[in-house]
Amino acid sequence: MTDATDTARLLPPPTPEGKRCLVVGDGTGYVSRMADNLEETQLGLAAELIDESRRILGARRWTPGEIHLLAVELTDALAQVHHVAKCRGPRRS
Repeated sequence: MTDATDTARLLPPPTPEGKRCLVVGDGTGYVSRMADNLEETQLGLAAELIDESRRILGARRWTPGEIHLLAVELTDALAQVHHVAKCRGPRRS
């Protein structure tokens, strides 16, 4: 049963079929804590990728393959961070 303090939260990531999952609650339950941990992990990995990107680009010696891989990884990280922002939007600033 839900009460006035319960909210729906979009969970990361979508299912393999691309469907979005929601959890309803006050944000303190097990699933919400697991989602918080996953979001923090995704944001941490994105921060590490930013540092790695700066190192690679700063060296000014890279192969086309390295730049391609970097673009793929940055795109994936940006998609994850965008999803985290969408998940957090309604509940956090």
